[in-house]
Amino acid sequence: MVCAAVAAGLTLGALTAPAAGAVGHHARHGAGTTLPQAAPKPDTGSPVRVNQVGYLTDGPKKGTVVTSATKPLTWTLRAADGTERASGTTTPAGVDPSSRQNVQTFDFSKVTNEGKGYTVTVDGKKSEPFTIGDNLYSSLRSDALAYFYHNRSGIKIDADLVGPKYARPAGHDKAAPHRGDTDVPCQDGVCDYRRDVSGGWYDAGDQGKYVVNGGISVAQLMSAYERTRTTKGADGASLGDGRLRVPERGNGVPDILDEARWEMEFLLRMQVPKGKPLAGMAFHKVHDKEWTGFPTRPDQDQQQRELHKPSTAATLNLAAAAAQSARLFKSYDPEFAARSLHAARTAWAAAKAHPKILASDSDSTGGGAYGDQSVGDEFYWAAAELFITTGDRTYAKAVLDSPLHRDVGALFPRGGGMSWASTAGLGALDLATVPNKLTAQQRAEVRSMVTKAADRYAADSAKSAYGVPYAPKDGKYEWGSNSQVLNNMIVLATAHDLTDKPRYRDAVLRGMDYLLGANPLNQSYVTGYGERNSHNQHHRFWAHQLDHKLPHPAPGSLAGGPNSGLQDPVAKEKLNGCAPAMCYTDDIMAFSTNEITINWNAPLAWIATYVDGLGGGTAGRPARC
Repeated sequence: MVCAAVAAGLTLGALTAPAAGAVGHHARHGAGTTLPQAAPKPDTGSPVRVNQVGYLTDGPKKGTVVTSATKPLTWTLRAADGTERASGTTTPAGVDPSSRQNVQTFDFSKVTNEGKGYTVTVDGKKSEPFTIGDNLYSSLRSDALAYFYHNRSGIKIDADLVGPKYARPAGHDKAAPHRGDTDVPCQDGVCDYRRDVSGGWYDAGDQGKYVVNGGISVAQLMSAYERTRTTKGADGASLGDGRLRVPERGNGVPDILDEARWEMEFLLRMQVPKGKPLAGMAFHKVHDKEWTGFPTRPDQDQQQRELHKPSTAATLNLAAAAAQSARLFKSYDPEFAARSLHAARTAWAAAKAHPKILASDSDSTGGGAYGDQSVGDEFYWAAAELFITTGDRTYAKAVLDSPLHRDVGALFPRGGGMSWASTAGLGALDLATVPNKLTAQQRAEVRSMVTKAADRYAADSAKSAYGVPYAPKDGKYEWGSNSQVLNNMIVLATAHDLTDKPRYRDAVLRGMDYLLGANPLNQSYVTGYGERNSHNQHHRFWAHQLDHKLPHPAPGSLAGGPNSGLQDPVAKEKLNGCAPAMCYTDDIMAFSTNEITINWNAPLAWIATYVDGLGGGTAGRPARC
């Protein structure tokens, strides 16, 4: 999850958007609006819901139709030329609690003929068109990863890589007002010196940079690559040198690691230097003194940047990500790997010495608070990564003695999924898949926890009329629910890697169906993918809805998705009374449902890489530029 990036007092017509705090505060503590029973009736297009991108040739092919009928209906699959290719009867599923819709489901998995422009018709209503084939997700993988280059801080964004409408000067570099992020003071009372904290990725719709959100994001990018080194049949060529849209292509390092390094260098700069109070800790965040106005291109930001108080959570994020970086960069840049490992060890020691410097929910002026009052999960994750990288018994003991270690529900939350505020599962996934010095029995125990969690998510998918592997507590969808869905899909995909059981793979693919249009709103939540796709997400530069001279979000940008809390004025006005899975609107100022952020695109990139591999992928083809 991510900060709500809204300027205090910003007026757009009759709308005044107040400054908003961290999403984590809302999501973890249940703040938000009590929803009345009366539901709105948004325009959802065809009642026949399908994956608007398509279905893998040998994968499951299912959809849902919204109907008042209670008896089975006839469905017909037609090719682009109108030729009937298959037909059958739907299965009544009753009222779907997530949407309050009466629905029926249909299954055409037996169809394996490749083609574009397929449609399904039920009761005279036709679906959006889709493809059946194996080469469906290579462009999504490339676009989802390009998101990070688009949102780099401190570097020119090159038109040759992203196209002219997305190109821009470097944001917050030395030429920026107040020397940008190259010479940043602390907030009053935090420190009496200045730091170069340039580089990294802008977090979300705002232009802040947060260690606790950067940590999970860079870790998942590195894990997408590390999986190709540890999983049989996973091909890393599509992530390799010269394959992605990064300026470092051609340097002999896999492009995905080049992208990860841009963030890692920033995270390393956020560490309190030796000789200073709280040395070895990490500053929690850096962002504008006040909320950045709309719209604002990063290089045009006039505000002073400030460093915020170090926190134990940020320090452990640095320790975990740097430990992972150390092992992955060892063969490419031993000096950087050694620097990463030194920073990781130093951060771990600092966190152990200062285990209760907790980020406050109240620090939300100018940026998200990212308050976190429980850091046991970060200790577990950091210990796991340090143990995998070093084999040191100190870290092994910290893992094995943690009360989280054998608690499947704590590692992989039952009502949601992994997030910036719940990171222990990241460590468990790596312990289960990356070679390490756990005993065979200990390794088997960790893998069992992964598969038990995956069994639960697969069961959630099977129970859902829309196939979504997500069953939130009390049925209420969280801020960034789409990232929760994707993180559950990562657990499922890992279980499939470990066991080769089709049920885990199928639940991942049903999750993709949900994200790409087979959902209660008939909405693809990924820009540029599907006939009805989100394209007005909350962003300071990608703000076409506010200024037509500015671009829409780049292809491959994931919207946060339905959020029962309705924590912004637009959502409250448009969505009052919505059913949980209907609490979404594609409006740039509906930040609580329509934000985009690095920690939502990171699991999207991971999953897009996985499903691209299921279909055979296009590992030998250069990325689309």
